[in-house]
Amino acid sequence: MKNLNFNKIPLSLYIHIPWCVKKCPYCDFNSHAANHIPEESYIERLASDLEQDFPLAQGRSIKSIFLGGGTPSLFSPQGIEKILNQVARKLPLVSEIEITMEANPGTLERKAFSDYRLAGINRVSLGAQSFQNDKLEQLGRIHKAEETKRAIELLLTANFKSFNIDLMYGLPNQTLNDALFDLETALSFDPPHLSWYNLTIEPNTIFYHKKPPLPCEDTIFDMQTAGLELLASKNLIQYEISAFAKDQHQCQHNRNYWEFGDYLGIGAGAHAKITDLEKNIVTRYWKTRMPNSYLTAHHPLLAGTQVVVKEDLPLEFLLNSLRLTDGISFAHFEQRTGLSINAIQSQLDKAVLQELLTIQEQKMIPTELGKRYLNDLLLFFT
Repeated sequence: MKNLNFNKIPLSLYIHIPWCVKKCPYCDFNSHAANHIPEESYIERLASDLEQDFPLAQGRSIKSIFLGGGTPSLFSPQGIEKILNQVARKLPLVSEIEITMEANPGTLERKAFSDYRLAGINRVSLGAQSFQNDKLEQLGRIHKAEETKRAIELLLTANFKSFNIDLMYGLPNQTLNDALFDLETALSFDPPHLSWYNLTIEPNTIFYHKKPPLPCEDTIFDMQTAGLELLASKNLIQYEISAFAKDQHQCQHNRNYWEFGDYLGIGAGAHAKITDLEKNIVTRYWKTRMPNSYLTAHHPLLAGTQVVVKEDLPLEFLLNSLRLTDGISFAHFEQRTGLSINAIQSQLDKAVLQELLTIQEQKMIPTELGKRYLNDLLLFFT
């Protein structure tokens, strides 16, 4: 292996808030319904978690922060500000850092967005999912379509320059017209960023054990085709399979994941990926999953670690990077994995022959067929 180019591996921070008002039947994230949330105790635990992980930063500045869940907007703006201040005291932050918070339209008060912005949040990802109340009810969401619309208006009033509307298609009993209605409604707010993706049924969810009536594959394909045509007619550029953004509004935190950057993860069940320059290895870490155990566990809070072996590095890298519509360069692959591109040349050649991948100017770029059948493309590298 080549020496990993540590100086070119950026570092982000993920902070997990595990509580929700209600667990959605499609959700497989580490989220837990709760009537009472121990905000102060959890914030103190996050500080201990960050203290434990501080050496893993290895002197690097944080390029982005993402507060995910669960529902981070269940925490007060004062609590979010305290968390961010703890981070800023411990780790250097790049100038113009992107700080994103996920928010549920059903958990926000009228003045909350302004307060969150004052607390340090400069980007919000709003979990709309649909703009039709019957679909929201089937998804188990606690909000109504009007609450989402009002939340978007409040984001704009609070002067958020960057925000994301999170939207799904392929919902229970959804028609093509339903899917396009949701997309057109979201676009009517002229969002700087839109996440638009197909509902998938994951193990360990209610929907997995009691499958809802989903659209057939042909209908879902029609939704994808018509939706992409609609998005192409607007000023949002598809930069990842399910992400669309105006210029200068791509999600920098997610891009760091997709480009095999490093990230710290604090909070119950949070994951991290860190490159060790001295040992020339990539390691994944994950924290104690259950919130009560996380709050009461003795140090260390780590639930496990796994070194990514040399043979697995290509797939680990490509799992996310091939989601980028403009592809990924050979040089980037070598910088982040320490491997020569020759290590996967035969697989690249086979994928090109199957018209799932194209090679242009020393970059690997998924074709339209490759984007549609990404799992088949990735099989070449397993």
